[in-house]
Amino acid sequence: MKIALAKEGNLVSGHFGHCEGFEVFDVVDGKIEGRSFLPNPGHRPGFLPPYLAEKGIDVIIAGGMGATAQELFKENGVSVVVGAQGNIEDVVNAYVSGNLQSTGSVCRDHAHEGNCKA
Repeated sequence: MKIALAKEGNLVSGHFGHCEGFEVFDVVDGKIEGRSFLPNPGHRPGFLPPYLAEKGIDVIIAGGMGATAQELFKENGVSVVVGAQGNIEDVVNAYVSGNLQSTGSVCRDHAHEGNCKA
């Protein structure tokens, strides 16, 4: 399984579309086996969900995300977890251990640039 976390520095980004990039964790049998960084190629409506799906991502974790992006991820077979906050290592470990669930929150204001309410 490949889990991508939208990130800013070592923290989960408040909005996946405007993040610096995605920390991708390879998980095998419930254990993190590797990780890599995928730079954000730029925010364009509708682009990132299929782009990340083509990269083999199974799960996307972010602080906030709009409804259209969430739907596009689901259409591309990628599970969405929103409402995550904190250090990316802590968040991915919580997800892998089954202790992180999506809040289901939806960002509605695209002028926020990092101010989504998760």
